[in-house]
Amino acid sequence: MIKGKLLFVLHSHLPYVISHGKWPHGMDWLNEAAAETYIPLLKAFNRLVDEGIAPKITIGITPVLTEMLADDTFKAEFSDYLDQKIEAAVHDATEFYRTDDERHGIARMWEEFYRETKRYFDEEIGQNIVAAFAALQDGGYLEIITCAATHGYLPLLGEDTAVQAQVKLGVETYKKHYGRQPKGIWLPECAYRPAYDWTPPVEGFGTSRPRKGVEEFLSENGVRYFMVDTHLLKGGQAVGVYIDRFDALKQLWANFEEQYAPVEEDFDKTPHKAYYVASREGKAPVAFFTRDPETGLQVWSGEHGYPGDGNYLDFHKKHFPGGLQYWRVTSAKADLADKEVYVPEMVEGRIRENAHHFKELVKRICSADQTVDDHIPMICAPFDTELFGHWWFEGPRWLYQVLKEVALDPELEAATLEDYYTEYPPVEVVSIPEGSWGKGGFHWIWLNDMTRWTWKHVYEAEQLMTKAAQDYSERSEEPVASLLKLLARELVLLESSDWQFLISTYAARDYAEMRFSNHYSDFKKVHGILQKAAAGETLSDADREAVAVISERDNLFEDIDPSWWKQVEFPA
Repeated sequence: MIKGKLLFVLHSHLPYVISHGKWPHGMDWLNEAAAETYIPLLKAFNRLVDEGIAPKITIGITPVLTEMLADDTFKAEFSDYLDQKIEAAVHDATEFYRTDDERHGIARMWEEFYRETKRYFDEEIGQNIVAAFAALQDGGYLEIITCAATHGYLPLLGEDTAVQAQVKLGVETYKKHYGRQPKGIWLPECAYRPAYDWTPPVEGFGTSRPRKGVEEFLSENGVRYFMVDTHLLKGGQAVGVYIDRFDALKQLWANFEEQYAPVEEDFDKTPHKAYYVASREGKAPVAFFTRDPETGLQVWSGEHGYPGDGNYLDFHKKHFPGGLQYWRVTSAKADLADKEVYVPEMVEGRIRENAHHFKELVKRICSADQTVDDHIPMICAPFDTELFGHWWFEGPRWLYQVLKEVALDPELEAATLEDYYTEYPPVEVVSIPEGSWGKGGFHWIWLNDMTRWTWKHVYEAEQLMTKAAQDYSERSEEPVASLLKLLARELVLLESSDWQFLISTYAARDYAEMRFSNHYSDFKKVHGILQKAAAGETLSDADREAVAVISERDNLFEDIDPSWWKQVEFPA
């Protein structure tokens, strides 16, 4: 008898990096993710299929990442990257041959890893990672969901036309690459905002005005479900201690709190079933799944979770010039100098133990939830895809083992979001508050004293884009039509939530500030040239050269439609 269902949901995303640097920030982010995460996961999923097991996992691949993986530039650069890694492993093996038997063996492991990755990329999937994932979906083995086009942080975007365009472009790009309508979406940063009178959190961009709930845009575009973090299901003010540190957050929360009137439900809400959410009547509600906190901690936490196991490969300590890793975690408190050499033979047993523990944890939680009495409870386990392989080298093998254990356990079953939604459609409609899965549960990571300046430029660009779409989206003559599309591309790249995240976390602050500033500068440059072209003026050689450079560098979203910014289809 089935006691529970496991719904793994992976979120694959990187900002647009093609032609925007290589190392340490830029193209190598994409190369690393492809080599260490996307291809190992494809191999794990196909291995399960070959063994007669459907992985039944849900994986989100953001539109901007899909466009990059399908780009011929990536395919060529990735092959070169793999050659460099193979060369680095051979160099290290030669260096360690006489002096370090342990690391010599690991160098040979890396050489084999990258040679096999290149063989698989070239021969097994024809250099087409997107098509390889699509084939698994077409075979019914997994589900692919979409995301906002460039991972724009939807609750903080200043115009409903901007939210509308991010969602529409996300849906249309999915259709282009996967040949079907997406059923689900991963909201960037799991960030949600219901309908209410919203005031821009920076000065100079208007006063309070009605805004649509995020789920309304999903409903209008045929998307049926999304995910939220645990605290949003329970309601309440999950804003964390950071609310006291940023005046803008206080203002946003005050605006929302005054108007948010939660529905008084006469039942206990549980993260182990799906619900509908609707900000107001008149729109088809959209379902949401809630992250299970206990299983999440087991995988997310580097200190308390599986990735912190002392036997696993340490991410941070690397051997240069090749940048390969030769050490193990050792312990949560070990500094880089105290890391011990990695021992591959000690890993497989730990992977099996950790996978078995996770499977038993899922079963225990589902069996203990007495609030789900009308259907089988589920565990929704959402994670960033890049955790598996890139940050946690053994992650893909652990995931394979968990899915295999679940398949062999008569009391559990793996399922995609679509599987569960179809079998157990929600019956209750609830209201949920504004928030994200960021630390503190609100927007502070993306809106704070370090990032406030970025939102001024985002809001200015959104207003200029809406006006340009209203003025020129019906004009088909060149160069007006192509300039308007280029303007839209620069806007969605400017709206990427990655820039604020990288600034706030200091992960790559200089790179993020540079990228944001350059996209804003290019947006303004294209906007000025568009104005000249629309007025019938002859463009200068410098104008044409600038357009050619920007168009070649930011060559994605070929079918972007500027009319999405012209007006809100269904106004608040």
